[in-house]
Amino acid sequence: MNPLSNDNIPQICSEVGLTCESCTAETARHLAAVCKGLPGKMVAQVFVQIYPNSACAPMHRRFAAHYQQASAALAETVAAPVEEFLPQRREVRSARPRMMAAVA
Repeated sequence: MNPLSNDNIPQICSEVGLTCESCTAETARHLAAVCKGLPGKMVAQVFVQIYPNSACAPMHRRFAAHYQQASAALAETVAAPVEEFLPQRREVRSARPRMMAAVA
């Protein structure tokens, strides 16, 4: 039997010092940092893709809550966009095309 099979997920996690809470909370914070503003259904889909093992399923609600908290915290810390200095535009004095002399 493969020692890293999905049947041993909770045991493997605890052996390396991870709790379900810390694992999902940290992953939710990382997700919020790279994918801002995901709707609830999308967060649920991402959770299932990241944690396909049924032993992780009870953490779905906590993952979504951590994602929402992290998203809100990031929204508060994001600085307002800095206004770029743009040179002033000059007005067009004449819309007529200039006459060009043909050179033969």
